[in-house]
Amino acid sequence: MDFTHIDGRGRAMMVDVSGKPKVRRTARAIGKICVSPETIRKIRDNQVKKGDVISVANVAGIMAAKKTSDLIPLCHNIEIDRITLSFTLLDDAVAIESRAVCTDKTGIEMEALTAVSAAALTIYDMCKAVDRDMRITGIRLVEKTKQAAEKDPQESLK
Repeated sequence: MDFTHIDGRGRAMMVDVSGKPKVRRTARAIGKICVSPETIRKIRDNQVKKGDVISVANVAGIMAAKKTSDLIPLCHNIEIDRITLSFTLLDDAVAIESRAVCTDKTGIEMEALTAVSAAALTIYDMCKAVDRDMRITGIRLVEKTKQAAEKDPQESLK
């Protein structure tokens, strides 16, 4: 079996993507943080003492996505074109979804997953004084796409 991130000596390495073309890539990740109905009420009514939980979690998710390669050792530092997060307040949980887009040589799924993770951790941090039984769960990639590289229109004229 060939491992992509291990060299001939068994050492961890970053994959060489220098020969790959830049293409548009997208990823969508989801997760949730289970909280008490009382915590949902406090979040909805902006009654959590640390502030606006969803706004802070949104910024945290965006910032974390931008720092993914600093957190995950073998991730490439890619240029993110867009990262968005959405939050749905359920009866006993906050559902989180991230959508990420880049035009680069490698994918953006780790950034989408990191955004959801950081957002969930931020909600946990902001609500831990009022809810000691929170659980972060179900963080997973649900979609990734890669558009075929577009041909240069001038190429067909040669």
